[in-house]
Amino acid sequence: MSSIHETAYPRFKPEITPRELADVYTPSQEEQAFARRQGRTVRGRLAVLVLVKTAQRLGYFVKLAEVPPSIVAHIATCLATKPLAKIEMRDFDLDSERQRLLEQVRRFLGIQAVTGATTGVIESAAREAAQTKHELADIINVVIEQLVRQRFELPGFSTLFRTARRIRAQVNDESFSMLSAALSPALKHEIDDLFMVNAGATSGWLRLKREPKKPTNPEVRAYLEHLAWLKAWVARLPAIDHIAAPKLHQYVLEARALDAADIKATKPAKRYALAVVLIHAQLRQALDDAADILLRKVRKLHATGAEQLERYFTEHRLRAEKLIATLRDVLKAFEAGAMDAERGGRIASAIEGESAQLLAQCDEHMAYAADNYFPFMMASYQAQRPLLLNCLSLLALASTHSDQTLVQAIAFVLQHRSSHKEHLPVDEAALGLQWLPDKWRRIVVQENEQGKPASVHRKYFELCVLSEVTRELQSGDLYVRHSEQYGDYREQLIGWDTFESQVADYGAMLALPTEAGAFVAQLRQRLMDTAERVDGAFPDNEHAAFVGEELVIRRHSKEAASAALLRVDQQLAARLAPKNILDILVEGERWLDLHKLFGPLSGFEGKIDNPRLRFVTTLFCYGCNLGPTQTARSVKDLSRKQVAWLNLHHMTEERLEKALVQVINAYNKFLLPKYWGSGETASADGTQWNLYEQNLLAESHIRYGGYGGIGYYHVSDRYIALFSHFIPCGVYEAVYILDGLIKNESDVQPDTVHGDTHAQSTPAFGLAYLLGIRLMPRIRQLKKLVFFRPDKKTRYRHIDALFGESIDWSLISTHLPDMLRVALSIKAGKITPSALLRRLGTASRKNKLYFAFRELGRVVRTQFLLDYIGDVELRRTIHAATCKSEEFNQFTKWLFFGGEGVIAQNVRHEQRKVIKYNQLVANLVILHNVEAMTRVLKEIQAEGFVVNAAVLGGLAPYRIEHINRFGDYSLDLERQVPPMQFETILI
Repeated sequence: MSSIHETAYPRFKPEITPRELADVYTPSQEEQAFARRQGRTVRGRLAVLVLVKTAQRLGYFVKLAEVPPSIVAHIATCLATKPLAKIEMRDFDLDSERQRLLEQVRRFLGIQAVTGATTGVIESAAREAAQTKHELADIINVVIEQLVRQRFELPGFSTLFRTARRIRAQVNDESFSMLSAALSPALKHEIDDLFMVNAGATSGWLRLKREPKKPTNPEVRAYLEHLAWLKAWVARLPAIDHIAAPKLHQYVLEARALDAADIKATKPAKRYALAVVLIHAQLRQALDDAADILLRKVRKLHATGAEQLERYFTEHRLRAEKLIATLRDVLKAFEAGAMDAERGGRIASAIEGESAQLLAQCDEHMAYAADNYFPFMMASYQAQRPLLLNCLSLLALASTHSDQTLVQAIAFVLQHRSSHKEHLPVDEAALGLQWLPDKWRRIVVQENEQGKPASVHRKYFELCVLSEVTRELQSGDLYVRHSEQYGDYREQLIGWDTFESQVADYGAMLALPTEAGAFVAQLRQRLMDTAERVDGAFPDNEHAAFVGEELVIRRHSKEAASAALLRVDQQLAARLAPKNILDILVEGERWLDLHKLFGPLSGFEGKIDNPRLRFVTTLFCYGCNLGPTQTARSVKDLSRKQVAWLNLHHMTEERLEKALVQVINAYNKFLLPKYWGSGETASADGTQWNLYEQNLLAESHIRYGGYGGIGYYHVSDRYIALFSHFIPCGVYEAVYILDGLIKNESDVQPDTVHGDTHAQSTPAFGLAYLLGIRLMPRIRQLKKLVFFRPDKKTRYRHIDALFGESIDWSLISTHLPDMLRVALSIKAGKITPSALLRRLGTASRKNKLYFAFRELGRVVRTQFLLDYIGDVELRRTIHAATCKSEEFNQFTKWLFFGGEGVIAQNVRHEQRKVIKYNQLVANLVILHNVEAMTRVLKEIQAEGFVVNAAVLGGLAPYRIEHINRFGDYSLDLERQVPPMQFETILI
């Protein structure tokens, strides 16, 4: 059963502050007059006012005996009388007079009693919510909102829960029946065949869930065959576009969790519906995978070509010297010769009869002289050609713009893929070759006597098209139909009608003008003011100076730790009680009851035995990377299958994120973290996690070395990790820098994010500005970044050498509505910042939105860079924040001690879950450390140690000296766990 605490069902807070008593429970003059009319005695009037004020707050009536004494005492003080005694409240609850007073209070407050009409409203609201939501808590919240809006008294929580569960089941059954009814008997028979498990062979159901392995040629060939098989299936299945995205996601999770035997045991309608949904989902994933494979393969071709060009120049250095010497002799002969005949003889002597060979060598050298490595790609391309063209044919690419030239070129390539001609005749007007880059044009196009394209080199043209396809897929100029990651992002944006109705309120919330002229004027003035301020203060800036034309930022000094801090740190190390990780996880579970968040995926399966034990064991297994087998050996009374089963059937990324929110909120109640930061900033950084090579996500990265993926974390300035992603090594990390703040649902809500140097992207600065997020990354190689002037005429006395080009304000003004529409779509949850930045992170020749965000980002980044060089404290803050991220990365790796630190899962959604598990373990250990540190600090403070704000601010919760990672674990769920103490530390 969903807990009442997971919903918005009103209830009394455990602790009611004096401010809340005054604001919420103080009766007005009108309410006191009403109480005087209804209550026959002073005690009766007090009872009436308690009913009025609690019903206003809760939306339903409670017994007086259940009202917190502080509320009763506060209302009694307002009436200048004594609070009701317990026995008086119990007597009132049993008195028939209570029912009469309830009717009068309802009439006074204008709320309707729970009747048959209430049931109709509940069922109607629940049905509407169940169309788009699956979690019972979410459905109940919608019902509560509707009842409050229509001024109905709230029924008991159990009534809401039972109704929501029943309506959800009905809505799901209707969806399943609709999909099942759209299938022919023959198609149902084919789906049933997927569940057949023959001896020595895998079932078709398992084949559906196939994940790509390391993209070798045989594996890519097999996976493309799998993609073609999925496309053939989907072509015969009913569409699922009518199902809301959250419901669809839930159905996919259920289907993935079921093996062939499990799904055969479900009801026929649900069985067929889940099969249809899973096949559609797997096709979308396979299209994403095929696009990733295409991009990776083409990138490798380019890298190989560049390496071979470098090798060519190294190996042919002597040839180049010979060609230059020959040219020198020819020029000397030309200069020295008196007559044409004599010159000709000297020139002939200089080339020594090797003119043809020298000419060929010159042509070869010139082909590569401008760093043109494209010809060197051909040798590697020959082996990859069938696979790459198969990818191209299966992806069904389309353009997001009216320019269809590249789409036409793709069709031309696929049309002639079986041709054996080296050159293919072309009509430039029909094919459109204007998009060809100059380097490609020189080796692709052969011109006629009139200087117009007559033919193209078939394989070089294919290489050129593949290269442009990868670039435009990354920039969003091309998209893959029915794909998720590479789909048409425009379909995810809010409509213009919705935009018009919301943009004014959005601008007011962020204090940003939404009219183009006012927006540009404000932005321009801010840039001018910042530049003038930094220019005027530059002579007094002790930490920045020009050396010639180059700006040099001097490193700021690091403050040494005080003696008091060192003494307190030593005391903490000595006094923190030794704990093993299982003890810490049990402690966190007992505090927060996290196991209640992890019910069965379907919501209808029977309860499991000892859910606390199963949850803690599963968290320990995957969060510390022991694996089910080793966990079953270390923790008694559980088998390997029991551990793995709970992870598969109960645990999802979304539920792990909800658990993380509860941990963060509990951590935020402590006073100690408030000495470490305001909670208004966070830092984002990635660290490599090792993977086995046999999966698509694993990739070698020069920055990290080895094969793996990137765990990308957003860490609060209070040291707790707010959000995490798991991304491939080849992905530009900055595209995810804003996601953590947008998706963060905890009480810690930063509006500033720091990052490493990868966060210097101008589109990221522009998008962050419109989302109300201040992007402040660490800056390296400042000399390579361009500062943009407010206009061409503006000059500065001291820092003018920093500036280059000027801002195109008209571009920002023209496309401001499009950019604001993107920001509103992100706030509405229609699209993520990373989905957009993946496209805006790659330069585009066609996408005006890219140019607009880049120009806006140039303004915002220039303003930030000016602050960066002018404010040493800002640089210290950024450095400290990024150091916290790096410390968290080390801390979370330390806790991931099993399996030699290698994530053994080869399924990507399981890999992402492992990262969430590990973050949850890390945050629970941080929570434990803060609670334990708070206790010890109180002890040593009482003993006379100096524990002031400076000392507390120098501490950190990443303490490991008292934690035992290894050994024989004993899981004791009955051990007494003291409550958390949030009390203030006296300083």
